[in-house]
Amino acid sequence: MRMDKAILVIAASLVLGWGIGATDDPVKMGFVDVEQVLASVEKGKAAREELERKQREAQGRLQPLIEQLEAMQKELQAKQFVMSEEAVRAKQLDMVELKNRYETKAKEEEGQFKVDQQRLIGPLLEKLDAVIKEVGRDNGFSVIMRLDAPSLVYSREALDVTDLVIEKFDGKP
Repeated sequence: MRMDKAILVIAASLVLGWGIGATDDPVKMGFVDVEQVLASVEKGKAAREELERKQREAQGRLQPLIEQLEAMQKELQAKQFVMSEEAVRAKQLDMVELKNRYETKAKEEEGQFKVDQQRLIGPLLEKLDAVIKEVGRDNGFSVIMRLDAPSLVYSREALDVTDLVIEKFDGKP
């Protein structure tokens, strides 16, 4: 799949380069670090703080199950030699059941976290795309690429427009 993305990016670059080369305008390229933008803009910081809060709350809901499982393990280790074989087996089954409850709850929490992440970050990414396009148009860029593109290995620091995008993003209503 990475190879497909790399081939797609190379093909797009060739087509874009050929199309740009057909004009007399100079080619002006820029790069943007999306992660840095999201970490720097006010709405991105707020979204990240809310996601971290939700993650702490989820961990708080999982912690009692972890503690209960650890207590059952310690009890079984301490008493397994004085308990009957049937009692040991029953305790082990209780532990398996609790472990399954924990895993189910952890998967639920992870799913909810992904939903919350999409709800909070999705609109920011949409706005970011619009801001990048606006920066490109307003500043005469032929191309602005993401620094996290799979085939991008090097870019000159002078071509980085991340700070410009951050200023424009925070300046927009």
